Amino acid sequence: MDLILEGLWQAIVLLCTLDPETWRITLLSLQVSGAATLVSLFIGMSAGICLALADFRGKNLVVSIINTGMGLPPVVVGLFVTIFLWRNGPLGFLGMLYTPGAIILAQAVIATPIVAGITVAAIQNLPRNLRLQILALGATRFQMVLLLIREARLPLLAAVMAGFGGVISEVGASIMVGGNIKGYTRVLTTATVMETSKGNFDIAIALGIILLILTFAVNYILTHIQQHDRPR
Repeated sequence: MDLILEGLWQAIVLLCTLDPETWRITLLSLQVSGAATLVSLFIGMSAGICLALADFRGKNLVVSIINTGMGLPPVVVGLFVTIFLWRNGPLGFLGMLYTPGAIILAQAVIATPIVAGITVAAIQNLPRNLRLQILALGATRFQMVLLLIREARLPLLAAVMAGFGGVISEVGASIMVGGNIKGYTRVLTTATVMETSKGNFDIAIALGIILLILTFAVNYILTHIQQHDRPR
């Protein structure tokens, strides 16, 4: 218990004293995970909407693959992203390995199936006749999609929260592709693992508390938007 209290006090000290390294790590975590979430939203929602509205042979198989991808082990993602970005790999010429960009790529791969899976479920949960009614009123297919997104906005916001939550707390892939380089690719999760391995449990707990505060703040904002827009 004393160790936890010491970690809590250490977190307060690190935040209140504006410790440069702590703030640098916190901001990088937010930037990297935020960018990865945006990439996953663009790809995942687009794919999810297209898949939900399309009817083709093998659709159930594709949806099953996406749902399986929602549970992708981060270390496996990190392994394959590392192979692709390795100097002799297919994307080695980009020189992205052990950079923030590599972490964004790995986290986007993790979050995209999560966003896509929830998006498919959200759009398919709408009344099937709704899209026909919208088109019958003279809307274009693009306008129809926008209206469907508006109708499914509450579960889609849940997809945003799930995607962000999946990457901000991820550690395995970040270490593998980012290298945990101080001042460059070190984020809250990798810094917590490093301090724990060094036996600095007070600092590790402090970083963990800061991570929880950051995650709560982002999800609180998104939840406030979600609950404000829900039907009364």
